[in-house]
This record gives sequence, C-alpha cells and structure tokens, in this order.
Amino acid sequence: MSLGGPAPGPCGQVRFGREITGVLADAERLEWLVCNGIGGYGSGTVAGSITRGYHGVLVAARRPPVDRRLMLVKLDETVSNRGEDLDLSTNRWASGAVAPPGHVHIESFELEGSVPLWRYAWAEAVVEKRVWMKQDANVTYVAYTLAAGSEPVRLSIRAVVDNRVFHNTGEVAWPAHVSAVPGGLQVTSGGTGSLPLRLLISAGEAVATDELYQGYLLPAEALRGLNDHDDHVHAGTFSATIAPGSTLLVLASADPDATIEPMALAERQAHDAAVLSAWRGTRPATADPAPAWIERLVLAADQFVVARPTPSQPDGMSVIAGYHWFEDWGRDTMISLPGLTLTTGRPEIAASILRGFAQYVDDGMLPNRFPDGADLPVYNTIDATLWYFQAIRAYVEATGDDSLLHELWTTLGDIIAWHVKGTRFNIKVDTADGLLSGGQDGIQLTWMDAIVDGRVITPRIGKPVEVNALWYNALTTMADFAGRLGEDGAEYRRQAEAAARGFARFWNTELGYCFDVLDGPAGNDPALRPNQLLAVSLPEPLLTDDQRRATVDACAHALLTSRGLRSLAPSDPAYVGSYAGDQAHRDGAYHQGTVWTWLLGPFVRAHLRVNRDPDAALAFLTPLGDHVGAAGLGSISEIYDGDPPFAPQGCIAQAWSVAEVLQAFAAIEAFRHCTSPAATRPA
Repeated sequence: MSLGGPAPGPCGQVRFGREITGVLADAERLEWLVCNGIGGYGSGTVAGSITRGYHGVLVAARRPPVDRRLMLVKLDETVSNRGEDLDLSTNRWASGAVAPPGHVHIESFELEGSVPLWRYAWAEAVVEKRVWMKQDANVTYVAYTLAAGSEPVRLSIRAVVDNRVFHNTGEVAWPAHVSAVPGGLQVTSGGTGSLPLRLLISAGEAVATDELYQGYLLPAEALRGLNDHDDHVHAGTFSATIAPGSTLLVLASADPDATIEPMALAERQAHDAAVLSAWRGTRPATADPAPAWIERLVLAADQFVVARPTPSQPDGMSVIAGYHWFEDWGRDTMISLPGLTLTTGRPEIAASILRGFAQYVDDGMLPNRFPDGADLPVYNTIDATLWYFQAIRAYVEATGDDSLLHELWTTLGDIIAWHVKGTRFNIKVDTADGLLSGGQDGIQLTWMDAIVDGRVITPRIGKPVEVNALWYNALTTMADFAGRLGEDGAEYRRQAEAAARGFARFWNTELGYCFDVLDGPAGNDPALRPNQLLAVSLPEPLLTDDQRRATVDACAHALLTSRGLRSLAPSDPAYVGSYAGDQAHRDGAYHQGTVWTWLLGPFVRAHLRVNRDPDAALAFLTPLGDHVGAAGLGSISEIYDGDPPFAPQGCIAQAWSVAEVLQAFAAIEAFRHCTSPAATRPA
C-alpha cells in the first residue's frame, strides 16, 4: 500500500539521531502530540515508552471537546527478519526493568509536518513508523513502511488498550471483551461510559487476546507527586508481512463503523498545508522569510482549535487550553484567539468562537472553564469576560466585519451593565475611583488561580492591575464600537475616563512600578509581578510615557527570562524558583515565580511600544526557537522553573504560549512594514 500524497512544505525541522533516541532518559523527555480538532489526541515519548497516565495513541473525546478517554495506549512491535526477532517498542516497569529496550533501534525521529516519524534501523533494513489523526474524528492511524531492505519482513504488533477517563491513572477496564470484525478486532468493556474501540489492519491477521499487563512505571507522574503505576490490557496481536517499499496501516477508532482510508495521510498533509498557506497569506508582501520555528508554531496553533458544537451552533468552536489535561477555558480562549486564528489567517474560526461563547454569558460573565465530564460551566473569573472584548476588537480590526459586532452588541452592553451594578464574587465598579473590584475568600478569580486545600495562593482580592487595564480597554472598545454601529457611546467614554483617572493610583512612586493590587484586605500590594505590563501593551495604554518605560524596565530587569516572564520577582520573600513535587508544592509555586511564556506577548508589545526597536523585540522571542525541539515537540510548554536553566514544566503544549508568541511576532512584522496595529502604535 502506498501512503500517497506529497511531503509537507518547508517547516522548522525537529529531528534527532541516535545520540538522543538511543539514550532512554533523553528520548523520554521528548514528547510528541497529534490532534484531531475535536479534543482528542495521541501522545507519547520519542522512546516509545509511556511516562504519563495521559499518554496514548488514541485518547478520544466522548463529548467533543471534553470527556476524554484513554483507549489505545500503545502498539508494541516486533520485527522478524532472517530468523532474528527485534523488539521496536520500549516499556518501563515498576520493577525497575526496561523491557524491551526498543529505543536502541531508533535511527532517527522527526516531525514531518505535524506527523511524527520514527526510523528503526538494523543491518540494511529500515522500518518507518508514522502516527497521525483523522481531522474531526476519534481516529488514529499508525503506518509502517519498509523503507529499505532487500527482502520482506514479518511485523507483529501487540495492541495495548484501556477504556478509562484519561485523568484516572491506575484504573483499568478489565476483563475486556475482544471480538473479531472484518479486518481486525473490536474491544468493549463494562466500564461506565466506555466506548467501543475498533482496531483494524490493512493486511495480515488479527488474533484476539485479553491479557492484563500490570505495573507500567510512569516517571513523569512520579515527578509530579501523582500515582506512578498503571495497568493496561493486551487486547490482541496483529501480524503481517511487509515487502520492501510497501506500507501497512493500523487504524484505532472510537467509531465502530470506521474503515481504513488509504489516502488518510495525504488528507492530513493537505490539512497541514492549508494551515500554513492561510498563515502565509496574512504576512506583509515585503516581509523577509519567517524563522522556520515560527512556521512550526503555526501548525502547533491548529492543534488547540477544537469543535464545541451546541444545539444552536452545531459548527461551534473553542480552544483547548493545553495538552494533556486541560479543557477549554474562557480566559485562555480569549487570550489565545488572536494568535491562534487571526494571525494565522483563519478569522472564520475566530467568529465561531466569539459567537459560541456569547451563548454562555450569565450575569455578565463568561465561563472560566468547561470541566471534563461536567454538564455546567464554571464562572469563577474576573478577567475572562474582559478579554472577550479584546478578542472581538482584534477580530473587527483584522476583518473590518461589523456583522458579528451587530449580533453581539446587546450582549456586550449587558456585560458592562452587570459589571457596573455588580455580579458574582463581589465584582463591581467602585464609584469612588471608577475601578473594577472583586474577590472573596476561597475563590480564585484572576489568571493567578492556584488553590491548595481551599486556600488561594495568590488571592488578589481588591482591584488587580491587569483587570483594570482590561476594564479601561473594554470601555474604550465599547465607545469605539458604538461609533461603528451608530450607537451612543458617550457613557462608555465617560466611564473610561473615570477609570483612567482612578488608574493613576496604581503607580508606586517609591518603587518605580505599579502596585499589583489596590485596596486589598492588607492594603495595596507592592509585589513586582508582570500583570502591570497590560497597562502598556493593550491597545489603549495607561500611565505616562515615563511610567510606561519604567514599567517595562522593571519587568525586564527582574522578571524576564529566555522562556518568558517570572510571575514574581526573585527578591520577593514569597518567591519559589522550582516548580516540583506533589500538587500542593507545585500549586504553591505556580504563580510565585514560575515562568510563563504567554507573558512574552504583552512584554514584547510593551517593549516595542516604548522603545520602537523591532530587532530588540524579536530577540526576546528567538530563544523559543530552540524550545520547540526540546519538550513538547513542535510546540511551547505551559511553564518553566523560575530559576535557571528554566526547565520546562506543566503541559507540554499550551495554547496561549503558542498564541502570544505568534501574535508578538506578527506585531513586530507589522511594525516593520508600517502596518502597525494599535498595540504597537506610539500613544
């Protein structure tokens, strides 16, 4: 069987040879990810071992884009050639054993577009293995090609399966019922909400088994203080002979009616090519070629865009905040939307997301998150709704399309009214200074939302600086929208002017930067945090020219790293420089010094606004070109240790990390080519 289809166009190379793939510790630190656009994914390590409970070749979204279930965990392959058996798979066991150690046969690993590609080599034979997902379906393909060799080889593939909620490491649905179907096997279990798993092969034989494999060791979970053992089921073995130059396809699907599509890889390659083409069409005609790693991030951006269908909007879309374990969050979605959709030339997706989230506005608030397995969204956020205004503003500026604005105008007006009169969690405008205040004990409302045993680590009750920069921008945006639509925007302009006057209170003359929170239970909070950058980076800046420069300089001096910005200055007694240990320790460090890449977006735009130096701005992004080949391959991690060498932590791929880097790069290009958006214009 031929795979068909052309290879993807030029894209930033992510490739490793035996010096990495042959060293288990190195190959296990590198993780691949494939996605299907409805919340499902496949992921594992370059070594082929599973190191997390979230790893699996097929993790299906039962109610797109959430309610995800681990289904096909891995395929363990053995090649027989000239009387010799070679194991290509790698497994770590609770006993400490590594058996088999198939990673030693990996000659190279690379990303071919978005498709992971392994080359296993021995003597003159080379077997290539590719993994990808079908777009908009809970279907994963694995292809094996005998790329070199003088005679056929025999391939035996053991399918290791499960049928559990992907969070629930240590639970196994066993015994399983394995039955023969044309071309393969079907696996079902009695677990609650289980899905049938169909496993098909394009040629050869399938033999059903139902064997419990116990004691997989998960070292990445051990580092996180979580359950580090797992059990799975060997459901069946596939066997086939592969001739030189031919390909064997294996399909894993949560759809019992799925069939193997010979051109599936060509469809994935065409999808990737279309994503890159749309982005290239947005760039200035006179722009220099973009760095190759930026192209790689454009493909990564597509992995976060997912379907969220509703009865009133069957084509609704959303954004998965991060892989492996996050769902779609309101805050992350609105921060990420410009970078994931507008800078990549896909405004129709932006419109769908903006329209879809309007359905969930309640008491003037956007949901914070849509929990996996839950029926109702959660509304504990003070800023997600304000980011919604910025996302709509970016959409209108990018497209000039007022039709969506007309559709959402009443909803936006209601949001402002609720914030003025008061809504959940004491969120309300203080008439004394025009600033937005909110918060209550035990509830985390800002993006610094870690909570341990009911204790919010960074409560930020009162008037947070970035919230009020967003509030001022929401009001000015509404005034501008009113002008576009022929509505009366005078009251929004008056409220914005009041908020701007009140915002002057944030300036801490003694320290030379902004208070992080005003009027909190303990007074004004002088902690040096990056939140104040939004007062400089948002389309309508606040502060004086000198204060803006001082803000950027203070953050650059104390918070900037080559991976993003620290969430707290190292000089602060509450600073924690290492994100490690069990959940309580990790959450205690999450916003107390941990580095976040998404903050590079506001920093770069603020720096560009103040210093008007695009070369310097680009230099802050360039180190991330190395990172796209260092952890979650082709993507950008969620967080990093606050102390050097800034080891990657958290999710291996985070939406707003990728989005803000792409948006910052677009802002730099726009500045260079005199098409600067509002965020980069001098005030």
